[in-house]
Amino acid sequence: MSDFQQEKNIVLEFYEALDSARPGEVEGVLKGAVVADYIWRGFYPFDVHTSSASVASSFWDPLKTSLSSLQRRMDIFFAGRNQMDDYSSVWVVSMGHLTGLFDAPWLGIAPTRKIAMLRYAEFNRIIDGKIAETAMYFDIPHLMMQAGLTPFPPQTGEHLVQPGPMTHDGLLFGPQPAAEGEKTRDAINAMITDLGQWDSGMGLEDELRRTWHEDMMWWGPAGIGSTYTIERYAEQHSGPFRAAFADRSKTRHICRVTEGHFGGFFGWPNFTAKLAGDFMGRPATGKPGEFRVIDLYRRDGDKLAENWIFIDLLHFWKMQGVDILETAQIK
Repeated sequence: MSDFQQEKNIVLEFYEALDSARPGEVEGVLKGAVVADYIWRGFYPFDVHTSSASVASSFWDPLKTSLSSLQRRMDIFFAGRNQMDDYSSVWVVSMGHLTGLFDAPWLGIAPTRKIAMLRYAEFNRIIDGKIAETAMYFDIPHLMMQAGLTPFPPQTGEHLVQPGPMTHDGLLFGPQPAAEGEKTRDAINAMITDLGQWDSGMGLEDELRRTWHEDMMWWGPAGIGSTYTIERYAEQHSGPFRAAFADRSKTRHICRVTEGHFGGFFGWPNFTAKLAGDFMGRPATGKPGEFRVIDLYRRDGDKLAENWIFIDLLHFWKMQGVDILETAQIK
């Protein structure tokens, strides 16, 4: 059995304190939970922070002020050793929604006074009983759409509030069979190998069938949307995405972990590619762009069944010369 109970409890206790903290109290919670040389990575416009005070004042305090009565609704929770550093570090992974009442502006987005949900996925590296490093990725365009804004043209997939696993078993609070985590690791690695070729020469759908179930669910970010089945995923995202980009770099992950039937990874960025064709309703720019991504997966049998994706599209388009926070005419 995999046993990451100490690391999981550290994160769960941190969440309990963080989620109950009011604006102005977060810095104290962070100081008690993280190391002195803490690293925090968040999507644009937050980027990298290296102190408790900076993370609290720039992200958590404003978010808690805007989304009052904020609560965490987790759908996935697991831990594992990091394949990218020869399994020397332990990371704890969480995914779900931060839900509250949108009562005050955030990032210039006008409040609705209605319930709002900020999709998030987070990786925390644990060392000596403290959080040493965090990747906190979140779907700001999704929140913009809830506020009635149109950050992107209509997407090829469908925009939805993303549910958790179809099996409703994503909260791995206890130990899991180590062999199951190894199977998930092998399935994810095989998929990454196929994807890294960009064009396997066997046809996209046949390539996907090597590592995905026929009725796969792909829960994409706002602006791209979600798709269902290999055929529609190839038609509505994977095919158009590959056609739009050239000069794709090799995959660069900071962390890749699995436990039980779940696993995932993130990078900063995961890869770079040049926008050589139309993408998300916008024309080619010929400019390279970075893709900061968290991917989480559920395995069923020997293949992948579900995938939740967080992409820093605001950062990517900023590199292409488009500031989505401005073009959406936020007031």
